Amino acid sequence: METLIFATNNEHKLHEVKKMLSGLYTVIGLEEAGIFEDIPENENTLNGNARAKALYVHSKLKTNVFADDTGLEILALNGEPGVYSARYAGVQKNSSDNMHLVLEKLKNIKNRNAQFRTAICLYLNDTEYFFEGIVKGSIIENPRGKEGFGYDPIFKPEGYHLTFAEIPLDEKNKISHRGQAIENLISFLKSQGK
Repeated sequence: METLIFATNNEHKLHEVKKMLSGLYTVIGLEEAGIFEDIPENENTLNGNARAKALYVHSKLKTNVFADDTGLEILALNGEPGVYSARYAGVQKNSSDNMHLVLEKLKNIKNRNAQFRTAICLYLNDTEYFFEGIVKGSIIENPRGKEGFGYDPIFKPEGYHLTFAEIPLDEKNKISHRGQAIENLISFLKSQGK
């Protein structure tokens, strides 16, 4: 089976995506591909960061690769944390600190509408492609659940009473922003004869 590099060191994301792409590709992360340095994410859009990471790996290894960037976009905070989601509370990229900063900023705010958005950039046979997934929901007042990562314990998707951190991984993959973006990627790869 052909190998496809997922330009990430995030074990949670890698595990989710390996499961979704099993049978189509052997998915490996950055470390397994021999890339140990942090790839800069200095762009001001999710698409820009996804492209920068994919292009970095593609330029270095000349192989098929995809990268993603995900942002939590909160209406009452003018789309924040957005592209800065991973480092919202500082460069240490601490999920707990990020969540608490969001909750602090939303204190006494009634409109808690938010969405998760994932952008994927794929380099396949030297051509660049983009895919996107969005899930709408709201921010709850106190973190709940042990599954997932990042902002999952405070994000409740539309139509659910559970947070992303309370929904089993298989079910989350079917409805999540990353799941939708990966499904779009998979449909495309299948249309290419994969």
